[in-house]
Amino acid sequence: MKIVTIIGARPQFIKAATISRAIAAHNRLTPESSPLTEVIIHTGQHYDDNMSAIFFRQLEIPEPNYNLNIGSCYHGVQTGRMMIAIEDVLLKENPDWILIYGDTNSTLAGALAAAKLHIRIAHVEAGLRSYNRLMPEEINRIVADQLSNLLFCPSQVAVSNLAAEGIINGVTVTGDVMADALQFAALKAATQSDILPRLGLQPKGYLLATVHRAENTDDHDRLGNIMHALSKLAESEVVVLPLHPRTKKILEDTSPSLLAFSPSRLQLIDPVGYFDIIALEKSASKILTDSGGMQKEAYWLKVPCITLRDATEWIETVESGWNILGGANCDRISEAVRSLKVPFAHPVLYGDGKAAEKIVSTISGKGV
Repeated sequence: MKIVTIIGARPQFIKAATISRAIAAHNRLTPESSPLTEVIIHTGQHYDDNMSAIFFRQLEIPEPNYNLNIGSCYHGVQTGRMMIAIEDVLLKENPDWILIYGDTNSTLAGALAAAKLHIRIAHVEAGLRSYNRLMPEEINRIVADQLSNLLFCPSQVAVSNLAAEGIINGVTVTGDVMADALQFAALKAATQSDILPRLGLQPKGYLLATVHRAENTDDHDRLGNIMHALSKLAESEVVVLPLHPRTKKILEDTSPSLLAFSPSRLQLIDPVGYFDIIALEKSASKILTDSGGMQKEAYWLKVPCITLRDATEWIETVESGWNILGGANCDRISEAVRSLKVPFAHPVLYGDGKAAEKIVSTISGKGV
């Protein structure tokens, strides 16, 4: 059975790595009865070393069979170029399944190209909803779910979201492959990351922040408010902000530049590899982010999180008390940082760390 994996952004590299390792394990256990062949397409949505190549090296992902080198551009242009290039590969490879991940333009392009060629689609991290269609990610995940034959959900909430839209066939709760990835990375980070001494940081002596979602970066007021909040926080404590290249360019292009007045305790750094970011997350006193993946990682690492959005798909982290929605309001963010304490309870969320194994077992059992 041949599976084409479509990835393009760093969260997808992390998720896909777990599946690639599970496929390799499946083939070692059943080398003759039902071997799986994986063909990896990297769309090039994230393309510089810190956003792409380092993740392949660290996470032990096989080198992509195809690198489409699409790069950054407007949503419609980027998605269209991806569809054209992915379609060419699918016609050449003629796979039994394609695997798509999450909610990026790479996900949408892969789903559309495969559906039009009548190739079965498996969607990892299906069923998430923010109910905010101003987010491009929301459009991408809704369309991908409607087109998918197998929908692998991280939680029962995701299953309920799909059922409300009439999607019940092919739906399975597997847990979250990001939990699998974190188990792998946390062990590696403990011995392979020197990011804290390199930045002069003390465990629990800093806040970690990330900002990359379009709802924040493409709205000058929201981005300005978030940067103002981080700058205000940095007047009294260290704030580490790895800057996504797109976010950095937007900040530099503002007039006056939102980077011009950063206090000394606001450490602006380039994006870092997965082991380094896990080390930074684990030792932070709190995390401020608009990343869905980092919200979950913060929860699993037992680090309080302030989400820089007005809603989240990962509502269980909020309900558990480990996550607060800070939005893009300076006072609200500051108050969330001040008030959020480590909760006593920490229920198990999003599976047992064996999601990838369950996904591969399901796909392999579906035949050709």
